[in-house]
Amino acid sequence: MLLADGFEEVEAITPIDFLRRADIDVTVAGVTGRDVVGAHDIRVNTDITVDELIDTFDAVIIPGGKRGAQNIAANADAMALIRAQLLSGGLVAAICAAPAVVLGGHDLIGDRAYTCYPGFEDEVTGGRFSDDRVVVDGNLITSRGPGTAAEFAFEVIRALGDRAAAERLHRQTLQR
Repeated sequence: MLLADGFEEVEAITPIDFLRRADIDVTVAGVTGRDVVGAHDIRVNTDITVDELIDTFDAVIIPGGKRGAQNIAANADAMALIRAQLLSGGLVAAICAAPAVVLGGHDLIGDRAYTCYPGFEDEVTGGRFSDDRVVVDGNLITSRGPGTAAEFAFEVIRALGDRAAAERLHRQTLQR
């Protein structure tokens, strides 16, 4: 999980929480430092900074929040990680402003189907926009915003190969 100052808290904390409940190891990497402040002034102390990452990962998750997404898009280390992940066939999951600002802003959507926060699709060249709440196209998962964070997290869990955990968590957290 990449976090930068200005990230949307619900879009980051919900997936972190749900993935950990599914016993998936989550590394939270700070893009703007180790102590990151969300869009609504919630502070998160990350596990590591993005420039310290040396491992490869099964997934890279990018929350929205316009300013947070802009900070990620402006960081060379974060963008190199995201680009390498996509090109190697690894999972990339982005929500809210991130699909447009981070991926679309660096021409990483290509001809894939995607979704994002309403209105941000106007900033993306290429791709096939959908207004579905969550869109899965190969190794890319995108979602619309804070109200879709749980659905987004479940799709990431499914994509990482644990459909049973996703369904169990769906029931346990009283999702519709």
